[in-house]
Amino acid sequence: MRVTDMIVPLIIMLILLHGILKKTDVTEDFTKGAAEGLRTAAGLVPMLVLMLTAVGMFTSSGAADMLSALISPAAEKLGFPQECVPLVLIRPISGSGALAAVSRLFERIHPDSFEGRVASVLMASTETTFYTIAVYSAALHKKAGGRVLISAAAADITGFVLSALTVRLLFR
Repeated sequence: MRVTDMIVPLIIMLILLHGILKKTDVTEDFTKGAAEGLRTAAGLVPMLVLMLTAVGMFTSSGAADMLSALISPAAEKLGFPQECVPLVLIRPISGSGALAAVSRLFERIHPDSFEGRVASVLMASTETTFYTIAVYSAALHKKAGGRVLISAAAADITGFVLSALTVRLLFR
């Protein structure tokens, strides 16, 4: 048996031991925490449905393709492959949508090509920032401020640009 197989059981044992030493009712604390987690999850469902609907409408309506066509010439001048532009548009909003975009890209282009490597690095080094902001905002019952959105957009743009630059520097 490996040490990594024992990490979770050890953590559970440490939590139980801590509860015994502190003389707290671990079962009651656990059930309270689980109930609070379920309430939070139930409160997030409407926001998740809204986000999934919006992403579905954005991609199915052709708006993503039209926006991609508008951005592609500028992206190409910056050295970013135009084949990855649809991924750039969907990645900040939807992880599953981005995964579908990468799958479509890999059906047309080899994963070891420049474009395929950029898509892979982009997927691995960026986050679904706007989706995450929406979920956290819904959980906290607060609107995300302008600074949060600007920071998220700047982080995304940095990740997109650096993904192409990294592949260009390391694989060419």
